[in-house]
Amino acid sequence: MSDKPRPSPADFFLDWKQREALIEGMIPLIGKLYREANVSTYMYGENMVNKSVTDLMKAHRFVRQVEQNELSEFDTSPMLQAISKLQLGPAHLDIGKMVVRYQEQGNGRSIDEFVSAELADIVGSDTKPLPQPQDVVLYGFGRIGRLIARILIAKTGGGDLLRLRAIVVRKSTISNDLEKRAALLRRDSVHGSFKGTIRVLKDDDILVVNGNPIKIIYANGPEEIDYRDYDINNALIVDNTGVWKDREVLSCHLRPGASKVLLTAPAGDDIPNIVYGVNDDQITDDRQIISAASCTTNAIVPILKSVSDEFGINCGHVETVHAYTNDQNLIDNYHKGDRRGRSAPLNMVLTSTGAAKAVVKVIPELKGKLTGNAIRVPTPNVSMAILNLQLGRETSVQEINEFLRQKALHSSLQQQIGYTVSSEAVSTDFVGSRQACVMDSRATIVEGNSCVLYCWYDNEFGYSCQVVRCLEKFAGVVWRSYPLEVQ
Repeated sequence: MSDKPRPSPADFFLDWKQREALIEGMIPLIGKLYREANVSTYMYGENMVNKSVTDLMKAHRFVRQVEQNELSEFDTSPMLQAISKLQLGPAHLDIGKMVVRYQEQGNGRSIDEFVSAELADIVGSDTKPLPQPQDVVLYGFGRIGRLIARILIAKTGGGDLLRLRAIVVRKSTISNDLEKRAALLRRDSVHGSFKGTIRVLKDDDILVVNGNPIKIIYANGPEEIDYRDYDINNALIVDNTGVWKDREVLSCHLRPGASKVLLTAPAGDDIPNIVYGVNDDQITDDRQIISAASCTTNAIVPILKSVSDEFGINCGHVETVHAYTNDQNLIDNYHKGDRRGRSAPLNMVLTSTGAAKAVVKVIPELKGKLTGNAIRVPTPNVSMAILNLQLGRETSVQEINEFLRQKALHSSLQQQIGYTVSSEAVSTDFVGSRQACVMDSRATIVEGNSCVLYCWYDNEFGYSCQVVRCLEKFAGVVWRSYPLEVQ
């Protein structure tokens, strides 16, 4: 991209309306690519599908801020129009990065010529990311279960990838159980209203969510279920109850019609704890049970791994400032855990975290080098990890920030590490963040080889996104991504 800044418009309001009109023209093209060709479009890692005009304009603005370039809708609209002319097979296309590549490497070619050459491998392709649709069952329907359901429904596309077929819950004694569960999916005090429609078929125990029929199976335990009775086969079971964590008990999910189990909590014994983007190579064809680890482990491992590889880590302490969870009490009451019985909305509660120890399962070279603790605070969502590290060499605020900015924008950890340059960012700004964590560059402290890094993370939605990424790989989903240098 040119180093010369784009001149300021003579009429800012007219400029805004012109860019707004361009986005309005882009939205149908984005939707058609997604529905008909299973092509997902991105703006520097931010999904562009099912977004509003202002959402997409803000995505362009974010790129200009963190990349310090002049990328605009005047650039991306022609790129998307050129792409939409081609008969493409399924893929992930980062429109923003393709524009930058064209401006740097176009070599006088027209944008149509560039796009045809860049996407030649998938023009006319009928290779699907998955040979046949994969049935998914959610076992449990709490905070994480409902968010995973939202994500899976949003990613339905043409219906030939992951299909949410059923949700298993305990039967309650109230007559309107199904309506209440639908209401919890429809409205969320933290994450807002569900983007779509939900129809309740009470007589059939089915929720029809954006056209997807989802069977509600009432059971007191896995042993009561034969998934074939519901025309479900070879299903991936996502256990988000947090009740069972070892192989013997989780194996009970492997009932007729079910083939694999993914746990949304740290696992015991020899079950691999996966942080997608770092050690997801352990998701192999022979695995039947895996864990997506914890929200905090997912938040800190990508940055710790990156920093360890580049600078070395001699030792460190991880302090998590964590939103309260459903495990705590609204008012003071008995709790088996120390301090957690005290009122969550009224207190900061000092407690323990297993995240520092869990890191070692993913990054063995940090064994014996990290300690950790947690403070539960009176907010319902979004947490912060404070990484106080002694590095293997001296560095500076500028060097480590630039290193992590590059990781966030131009590496295989783009989905795991976010980056903010705002000096006004607070926790609610990160509700709905899809990354495992977001690096707060304005808070970084460095003195010699000592550094303190501040990492925000949506401990509910961001973690759920990581779970779904693990789920896709567990199912064998393989996407072709462009531009090709983005790995």
